[in-house]
Amino acid sequence: MAGALLPVSEALSRLLSRARPVDQAETVDLSRAAGRVLAQDLAAHLTQPPFNSSAMDGYALRAKDAPEIGSVLTVIGQSAAGHAFSGTVGQGEAVRIFTGAPVPEGADTVLIQEDAEKLEDNRIRTTFAVTAGRHIRPRGQDFAEGEVVLSAGTVLDAAHVTVAAAMNHPELSVFRRPRVALIATGDELVAPGGLPRHDQIIASNTFGVAALIEAAGGEVLDLGIVGDDRTVIEAAIGRAVEAQVDVLVTLGGASVGDHDLVQASLKAKGMELDFWRIAMRPGKPLMVGSLGPMQVLGLPGNPVASLVCGLLFLEPLVATLARRPRRDRSASALTATTLSANDQRQDYLRATLSRDNQGRLVAEAFGKQDSSMMKIFAQSDALIVRPPHAPELPAGSPCPLLLLRPPRL
Repeated sequence: MAGALLPVSEALSRLLSRARPVDQAETVDLSRAAGRVLAQDLAAHLTQPPFNSSAMDGYALRAKDAPEIGSVLTVIGQSAAGHAFSGTVGQGEAVRIFTGAPVPEGADTVLIQEDAEKLEDNRIRTTFAVTAGRHIRPRGQDFAEGEVVLSAGTVLDAAHVTVAAAMNHPELSVFRRPRVALIATGDELVAPGGLPRHDQIIASNTFGVAALIEAAGGEVLDLGIVGDDRTVIEAAIGRAVEAQVDVLVTLGGASVGDHDLVQASLKAKGMELDFWRIAMRPGKPLMVGSLGPMQVLGLPGNPVASLVCGLLFLEPLVATLARRPRRDRSASALTATTLSANDQRQDYLRATLSRDNQGRLVAEAFGKQDSSMMKIFAQSDALIVRPPHAPELPAGSPCPLLLLRPPRL
């Protein structure tokens, strides 16, 4: 595996070619179903609306009793939501009705209250033409009992869970979220809130990578920080295997230096290595393999490289396993400055986005692109993608982007 660097597109294709969407289902309360993927078709348990209901406040009556403007009718009662009128509307009669209330038996239209003049002795006079069927929501207008409203594979959002509730489903069958274990490695790492020695740093990668996993539909099992000791690393790998996670993600130590023990530890546990050197910057030492049914993804320990690789490889992997559509982060803009010619590695330059006076999107790369600088990553809106061997790109030229967040302007 020490030969030529693997192109980014080929690396992603090889990674996803082995990804099999999770097929186990589980039942969750409706209140926890948003963002999950429906495992089976969902049919209505009832008809909605369950009765002919009024769409407006007004008066329910028979259209034939108001053949012309100025017709007079007697109000014999009222119908409100949850309090239906129990009688029947007869000749020359009307019932005061409110939005959402059942239309009384006998009535076939609703005269809105603005089109009725109140008279003495519980009478009204029409001030607008009456049409049969107007302002009435017929029974079953929304859906009927037994009708399939949501299909298996739907990624449930606010509208979906609302209609599921209206169909009288307190629980839903959804696909299990892919489980992803995280192991951060390195004697130099200290958890946030700890007190690092002069030769240590705070471990930050886990939190950003975990956020990517959860946003893509995964469930995180954080196995913590392990030191540069093969026995300890192999024990952590064993815990991931015992937990039957779908993906094991290691952070750092995936190269082959004297202190990079992750790859050797994984091989000792039976990992089949697919590849680990990618033609990209940042993020060359990306490791991909499998350990039984569990996929293994070794991300660089460098914070920016870890997140860039996470966006390019881990996010689409988790989305595929979770049966969710892959997020399309691609876009294009004009470069604000001249970009120098590139070498054999695909570059991802952190950049901010703005609009020029013609409304066109403009990307301005930060002057310093050192992959340890997390502050400018947090300030960036996008990554400018520089293909391998790309020639110098003059300012004002189109350039491809990988969006980190939607453009703010």
